Amino acid sequence: MKSMEEMLKAAQDAAQRIQEQMGEAQGKLDKIEVEGVAGGGLVKIRATAKGRILGVAIDDSLIVVEEKQMLEDLIAAAYNDARTKADAASNEEMGRATQGMALPPGFKMPF
Repeated sequence: MKSMEEMLKAAQDAAQRIQEQMGEAQGKLDKIEVEGVAGGGLVKIRATAKGRILGVAIDDSLIVVEEKQMLEDLIAAAYNDARTKADAASNEEMGRATQGMALPPGFKMPF
């Protein structure tokens, strides 16, 4: 039977490995790119899986003052699409990082 000291050391080592894996996964999230689209591709937003916006592309046909509200709505829709895809990519990456860890059901990592 292991001593309490050995078990504590093993738990600390496991916690450190988890912390390292989570740090690596977080670093990967800023490199994963997603693209949100709206208006049949007339508005596009590129973002990282962490939600950082990399760019916005608006088709020239939408640059009409009278249709400003529609353009604003399409930009919001494209952002929301990108955010949904970023969340999915983030969940997938974090799932890979925590795979094999004996985490209790419903346990949320601090991100």
